[in-house]
This record gives sequence, structure tokens and C-alpha cells, in this order.
Amino acid sequence: MTAIPDVGLQLRSTVTGEGTLELTLVDEPVVEPGTNDVLVRVEASPINPSDLGLLLAGADVTTALAATVADRPRVTASIDAGALRSLAGRLGASMSVGNEGAGTVIAAGSSETARALIGRTVSVAGGSMYSQYRTVDAGQCLVLPEGTAARVGASAFVNPLTALGMVETMRREGHTALVHTAAASNLGQMLVRLCLEEHVPLVNVVRRPEQVAMLRALGAEHVCDSSAPSFMADLIAAVSAASATLAFDATGGGTLASHILTAMEAAAPTGAYSRYGSTTHKQVYIYGGLDRGPTVLTRSFGFAWGVGGWLLTPFLQKIGSEGFTELRQRVAAEITTTFSSTYTQEISLAEVLDPAVMARYAAQATGEKFLVVPHRH
Repeated sequence: MTAIPDVGLQLRSTVTGEGTLELTLVDEPVVEPGTNDVLVRVEASPINPSDLGLLLAGADVTTALAATVADRPRVTASIDAGALRSLAGRLGASMSVGNEGAGTVIAAGSSETARALIGRTVSVAGGSMYSQYRTVDAGQCLVLPEGTAARVGASAFVNPLTALGMVETMRREGHTALVHTAAASNLGQMLVRLCLEEHVPLVNVVRRPEQVAMLRALGAEHVCDSSAPSFMADLIAAVSAASATLAFDATGGGTLASHILTAMEAAAPTGAYSRYGSTTHKQVYIYGGLDRGPTVLTRSFGFAWGVGGWLLTPFLQKIGSEGFTELRQRVAAEITTTFSSTYTQEISLAEVLDPAVMARYAAQATGEKFLVVPHRH
């Protein structure tokens, strides 16, 4: 068993009362494992959109300034006064970041469950994963198949479980097909593969012609480019062919949710005219915020509709521990196929604080995904 180190680097995010974001690296004492705990040497952790809210706190990254304090990098950036009001609960608090990641178990407590994981590569969604070491309960670990590299299992929770959650939500709410926006993302590609496997009709909305070609190469049947002059007609045709009445929207702001509802209404079965529109219920769940502007709805889709928020954690609570375990086991079994991820750049903890790198990962560009490698120098 590897000797337990005294400290390890950890990335911290602080919002000051003056409206400044501070990102720093600190020496965090390594917690010795309790009875059922394991100590994970974190080797890979992705930057997901869900990480950016805590990491950047809505700061304007174009104002980022780098400095060196006590031989450690530090970066600061300004936060708009309007955004600062929503951050009152975290002012002055130094917060650790990183929803998920993977690494090697190097030490464990005395329980058989924990000790069985020594030397295994595991995925963890325990928070504070932008750290070199993380002590967690053994039950939080997803054991990866022998020979699986940490970078392969780094994104084994958020995106795979979100894709599975979308399909399960569809079934639980009585829908038979899906619409998904920003569909060229890692999550979008997973959803394409999953829906093909599950025989679920899927309408993919992307923003560029090359993304259409990419998804079609994966086997996607319905792909609509929102930048095309024919987008609305294409969307109506695809929604009609798929009989889709449920959408998951990653953009949030703008008019896309409204366009989807309009397409669903246009594709709804026609009956006797009613000034209230069709009786087919149409639902859009917003689960992301690529567009931070207002969500604009032009009421051209009758009255049988809904727009709401969707988050992974409440969904997992709804399906219970048994359902969660089943989904995790499926992800582990298909981590190199259905639920595989690709990364455009691997960066160290220090590089997370580099203003030029910040500008790139903060942009949340479709097809760009960053992987933090905590032990990289």
C-alpha cells in the first residue's frame, strides 16, 4: 500500500464581498481513510458546464488577471453587481471545486469493502475533485473494469447519468421520443448512441453544418442545423417524423425552446379546430445555460405545454438507490462504448488558473471539453 501523503494541491474558488472572483491553489491536508473510506489519487477530472457555476461564479473572464502569491498561481476576475446578489451565500467562503473524476485507490480503511478497492481505478462523484487526493466512502466509488485508464472513466457520472436520466424521464412521463439541443457535445453524442441502442427516436439540434455531418456519422437520423435558413421547416419535419413531444434544452436563453414547442404543435395530430390549440402536451426541460439571456416564448403553440428546469440530482433521488446502482453498473460496463468521452485538451491544476485557458473552457464551445490532470506539472 502506498504511503499516505501529508498534503496535496487543491483548487479553491472564492467570491469576495467587493465582487471579485479569486481562484487559488492551496495545500490541503490529506484525510486519512476511516473504516469504510478509501483514499483516491485523483488522476483525471473533467470541466463540465455544471462545474463552471461554482468555479467561475459568473465572473467576466475577459477581466481575468494572473499573479503569483507565495510561489503559487492566483487569478482574479470581476463579477457584475447583479450576479453578486445571487452569490450572497458564498461570499468570503473558499470553496473546493470539481464534481467528478477518476483515479487510483492508494489507501483504505479497515473494512473489507474498502480494502478490496486498493489498487483499483475508480470513478467518483464526490465533489472537490480538482484535487490531487480525495478521501471518500467506498460506496461512492464506481469500480472501472480492469485496465481502464482514469481519463476514460473521468466522466462516468454527470454526462452518462444525464443521458440515461433523459431517456428514463421520457418513459416515466409518457413520451416516446426526444429533442435535444447543443447535440454535438460529449453528452449529445452519448445520447445519440444510447437512443440508437434503446430504439428511441431522437431529434438533434446543432449549430453548424459540420456538426450535422458528425452526428450523422454516428448514426443519427434526425439532425437540424439552427443556423440553416430552412431550420424551422427542418425542425417541424423531424419532430413530426419522430413524434417527439419532449425536449431537453442545454441553451436555456433565447428563442430555441419556443421554436421547439412551435414545431411540436405543428406536428401534433390535427382534429377539430380549437382556439386553444392541440390537446397534445408538449414539454421542454431546460437543463443548461449556454445562453444566459432571457428565455423568450412566442405563444404560438396552444395551451397544452410546459417549460421547466431539469437537474440530474433530483432525478437520481426520485429513482432511489436501487435504480441509481443499476444505472451506474450499466455505465461502467459501457464506459468505452456508449458512454465514452473525448477531450480536446488536458490541463494541470495551475493551467486552470491561466487566463488564456480560462477563456477557452469558459466559452463552453460545442465539441471542446477540458480534462484536469491534477498531478501534471
